[in-house]
Amino acid sequence: METYTAMREFADSWALLAMTLFFIGAVLFVFRPGSRDLAKDAAHIPLKDD
Repeated sequence: METYTAMREFADSWALLAMTLFFIGAVLFVFRPGSRDLAKDAAHIPLKDD
């Protein structure tokens, strides 16, 4: 089996699944309950010295 073919099959199957699961996990992490207050605190960090 050629290297290109093997990498292409991997990218079409398991890598796509891994990227999809990572994306879903990132979305769930961002929209989890209680993250709004943490995001507001992080957004105000540059302005704390003013």
